[in-house]
Amino acid sequence: MTPAWTALLLSLKVAGCATLINLFFGVGTGFALARLRFPGRDLLASVLTLPMVMPPTVLGYYLLVLLGRRGAIGAWLQDTFGFSFIFTWQGAVIASAIASFPLVFRPARAAFEAVDSQLEQAARVLGVSGIAMFLRVTLPLAWRGVLAGLLLAFARAMGEFGATLMVAGSIPGKTQTLSIAVYEAVQAGQDDTANALVVLTSMVCIAVLLIAGRLAPARAGRE
Repeated sequence: MTPAWTALLLSLKVAGCATLINLFFGVGTGFALARLRFPGRDLLASVLTLPMVMPPTVLGYYLLVLLGRRGAIGAWLQDTFGFSFIFTWQGAVIASAIASFPLVFRPARAAFEAVDSQLEQAARVLGVSGIAMFLRVTLPLAWRGVLAGLLLAFARAMGEFGATLMVAGSIPGKTQTLSIAVYEAVQAGQDDTANALVVLTSMVCIAVLLIAGRLAPARAGRE
């Protein structure tokens, strides 16, 4: 398998795993902040949005401090399980998930806040449990925002560079994603390789946008 396809498959795996993580944590956090009222809620929302405006290298540095062998979490993982996220594809997943988290959290929160609370109250009156109400009433009404956030997060994870490079490094075949491979090719003066990787990356991004464009109208039509 050529290095370009290896980097593509690794990027898809990292982006897919990061998006799956955000499906639970990003959507769950968005729903929680849309429904709960407590002091400091706006401050917490601002902190959770920081990865969207923070320089990727700064985010990568924070992750190194936490996940490194001497970090609070990294040292515990190393001592307890003999495992480290540094210079692994799992570390790239963590970096990509955190970098793309706000792109799921913010649209999901806005979508849940836009759901008519009277419909949820009607479900409670009919005896629908909390989980069933979320799955049968709230989520179907907020699916557009959730889907948009997940697609944006996937695209962001595919293109993540700074934080991923600092945490996972650039090991060909192991942690070198498409964006890092492009950077390495340009630095090495391999213009043909860089052009091929750029075209491949562009095709993947176009494919994601086309899928997003086809999914939303079809779902809307069925509803």
